[in-house]
Amino acid sequence: MSNLALIAIQRVSLGLLSSVLDALIVVGILTWDFGLFIYNLFAPLRVPGKVTPVGHPGAGGKWPEYVAPKEGDSRCSCPAMNTLANHGILPRDGRNIPIRMLNPTIRSTYNFAPTFCVFVPRYIAQILGRSYLNDTFDLADIDVHNGIEHDASLTREDTYHSPDQSRPSVPLVKELLAAASGPPLPGSTDPTLTTADLSRVTSKRRAESMKHNGQFSLGTMHKIFGSSNSGTLVTIFGGRVDDLRTVLLEERLPEGWESRVREPMGLTLAAFQGQVLGIEMGVEEELREGLRSVI
Repeated sequence: MSNLALIAIQRVSLGLLSSVLDALIVVGILTWDFGLFIYNLFAPLRVPGKVTPVGHPGAGGKWPEYVAPKEGDSRCSCPAMNTLANHGILPRDGRNIPIRMLNPTIRSTYNFAPTFCVFVPRYIAQILGRSYLNDTFDLADIDVHNGIEHDASLTREDTYHSPDQSRPSVPLVKELLAAASGPPLPGSTDPTLTTADLSRVTSKRRAESMKHNGQFSLGTMHKIFGSSNSGTLVTIFGGRVDDLRTVLLEERLPEGWESRVREPMGLTLAAFQGQVLGIEMGVEEELREGLRSVI
């Protein structure tokens, strides 16, 4: 057998082994996540005012100083990640961030479950072709089109119109917040964003993007990813427009803010999927009406 054939067999074998190991890791994460989901059903909730763990940035609502990004700093299409850099919870310049650093940082700041905080950074590492354990990235790196960044975002213009995804689209964010129809929550006079609101705005946004973006692309995975991003607005941020106005436009955490998720093990993938599917199913129901409104 030639050396070339041996090399080919070796590469195929390694590729298959890598795929099997990756599948086993995903199964392990999902099994772990289901256990956390069950635990959250019975365990006492975190006390309001003490959701952010003691010893972590933001404990007691005291967030590190906000500093707007300077020229040369790296930012991306994800408001939550940019916010962490603007507060110095991630490196302020947004550069050379260890991928595994996202796990404890996202967990302590936003109270996502540890499973979520492994799953998403692993996905980032995979789309960048890097090691979750050993490599670093700049925030702007994750804006490879149809990786994490996608068309029909509720806070960014499509890359077809705006290649720089580091800054929010003020008109889009204002339109999103103006769609809130839920009753004000205690301590607020603003209406609250609901799942139905997000479905309605997403339907309209996708219809507009399909019409005006000559390179529009949004597969099933990125539809779900888009609804996942939207879902954080009503889970982590509780749909509170007064908070979201600051987070989405300034990419800053309001003084005294804490995650609205009070479950002790955080927001699990299992619990989150119900929210995501609710948004996406509503989008499919309203998409035809959204298309008619822009034609």
